[in-house]
Amino acid sequence: MSSLLKWSSLPMAGMVSELKFPVPWGHIAAKTWGSPQGRPMLCLHGWLDNANSFSRLIPLLSKDYCYLAMDFGGHGLSSHRPTGFPYHFLDYVTEVCRVTAALKWNQFTLMGHSMGGSVAGMFSCVFPEMVDKLILVESYGFLPAPQGQDKGPGLGRQKKLNFPLLSRDGPSKSKEHAMWLKSKRQVIERLLSLEDKAQPPKVRSPQEALQRLLEANSHLTEESGKILLQRGATEVPGGLVYNRDMRVLTHNHDSLTLEQCAGFLSKMQASVLMIIARDGIFNHEAKNTTKNFFNPLREEFQSNLKCFQLAEVNGNHFVHLNEPEVVAGLINNFLKQDQVDKAKL
Repeated sequence: MSSLLKWSSLPMAGMVSELKFPVPWGHIAAKTWGSPQGRPMLCLHGWLDNANSFSRLIPLLSKDYCYLAMDFGGHGLSSHRPTGFPYHFLDYVTEVCRVTAALKWNQFTLMGHSMGGSVAGMFSCVFPEMVDKLILVESYGFLPAPQGQDKGPGLGRQKKLNFPLLSRDGPSKSKEHAMWLKSKRQVIERLLSLEDKAQPPKVRSPQEALQRLLEANSHLTEESGKILLQRGATEVPGGLVYNRDMRVLTHNHDSLTLEQCAGFLSKMQASVLMIIARDGIFNHEAKNTTKNFFNPLREEFQSNLKCFQLAEVNGNHFVHLNEPEVVAGLINNFLKQDQVDKAKL
């Protein structure tokens, strides 16, 4: 654990540069690997993570690409939103638009892990002409929001996906409506409570900061935790403070029905690679409670898309960070298909 005291100097293999994209409330931070003349790929991290989520994977991927991993607003080194403005799922989709517009990327590849996969999936449906390939790691591209709680969109990394889903075969419509209203009330009350009780971020020793991160994320190895902490915390007198905006803990995401997802998928033009970890958040035990959504969703991907590949791999929710060699080969083979425009940085 003593090595963590030098957390800010841990090597980051293959990192080329850090970028900041101006936005009305501050900036979106990002990091790049590879030649600016390479084919463009944008990488989107999961809920409460940051761009370092891809730090061990990208050096193993094709050298023909220019990789850019961004920190969503309120995560990593990106600015927090102004007081009084909550975080909504579509805000993250909009941030992808802002970054790619600044880069003048007209078409590119998207890779997303967990919540980042849901953002990537939605972007690929809203702006289908802009995404030629979509790589989903531990993500189905769409994810129903949990009902009756204010956590992130189904991203309890070490917990079962045991929330009720909105579907035509689910509870009565009146019960569904009541559940939806209750979840929105909790979002609002949680947000107002956080603002009312706002306090300076707690200072923790590097060891304490790492331990708390690992306790909250049982799928992370100690090495992976250190990598995320590099970008997820700032050194201050006395220790470290987490960078994340506490308001991102308040979930603001409208649930999607299977019918909606199927309709969106019909608009998608990208080739899709979906990588699911056998011990991830969609493991067999979790599937028993969500089979009415996820199994049909897989079928919709297969029936709506000309090119869809599904791969199950050994590992857990953070397989791309803990054991990047497990997924690197699959991704490289997928990337060999077709050609895309050169990146412009």
